[in-house]
Amino acid sequence: MTDDWRQRIDALQEELIRRDDPTAWVREADAVDASLRYPHLALRGPVFGVAVLDPAAGPRWRLLKPVVDPMPQVTRDGLNSHLWFKAKDGTDDPAVRRELLAAVAVLDGEPVNEIEACGVRYRVVRADEFSRGDGENLEPPRPTDPEPAEPSWERPRKHNPGPDVGFVLDPAHDDGPMAGAIRLGLRDFAYSGAHVPAEVYADSERAVGSHPDVVLLPTCFGVVERGTIGWEPSGGLAATPHDARRHLYDGMAEVWAVLHRYDDATRAVYAKAAEEFRALGRADEFSVAERRFRICRVDRMLRMGPDGPEPPRPSDHDEYGPMRIHPQMDEHGTIAHD
Repeated sequence: MTDDWRQRIDALQEELIRRDDPTAWVREADAVDASLRYPHLALRGPVFGVAVLDPAAGPRWRLLKPVVDPMPQVTRDGLNSHLWFKAKDGTDDPAVRRELLAAVAVLDGEPVNEIEACGVRYRVVRADEFSRGDGENLEPPRPTDPEPAEPSWERPRKHNPGPDVGFVLDPAHDDGPMAGAIRLGLRDFAYSGAHVPAEVYADSERAVGSHPDVVLLPTCFGVVERGTIGWEPSGGLAATPHDARRHLYDGMAEVWAVLHRYDDATRAVYAKAAEEFRALGRADEFSVAERRFRICRVDRMLRMGPDGPEPPRPSDHDEYGPMRIHPQMDEHGTIAHD
């Protein structure tokens, strides 16, 4: 252990003792137990979101959009929409609206990863997903992971932005000694293995030097399916274990039948399985039609450099480019419907 590691971990332990918070102690015990039961880290790949540096909110970068998108262009489109609606509904000042719409026009035509409007910097940022594993299974939710007081299996009427929005990107902050140890251990992490393309490997090595600090983003949860080569993601990330269970329930009950055009018999098998899964309450593993699913924890590491969070790398893949996604609007808020 280096002196940097030792000093940081000692400081985190002292802080945990000083807080005299039994709940925090239990969470830390859970984290220690998980590190022993699931000692391996399984990399899942990059995800993208939007960070903002707003002088009015303080000196640090904060997350504006959850870091969950599979491609940078998906995130750019989300930023495009954010600025367009901010121009439409967030101001009555023509000068402010002009500046916001100028940023939208850039995003309509160029794959930019940073843009400034009204003194605020917006940046598309990159993180890597990873899960813990024991060589056979991925880590399920822990007893101390947050669950809703009254879990609902119905789709929420209002979108839950999750824990990312507003999260401060501070490399000096850790939730406990184990989180601090993991974060420090990831500082030198780079992709490796014969299956990694040369350009991806080179970008990863370069990022260790250009963005040497690491921030651990809030833990998320996801559904994985056992495939021929291991566990594979099935759907997006969720804010709580129950949200991930509801995604699995929705898939079996309705979504997959429409998406994959199940026949009536197959549809009935999955619909019945969905209700069986729901009746179990907090089940973290379930099988149907010779398919095995599991709810797992998903962590994300985001790199930070002297100028803030890491943007997408040249080797990060986009399946499509920028395009205009909203109608034209003038400085008075009048929308031209084509």
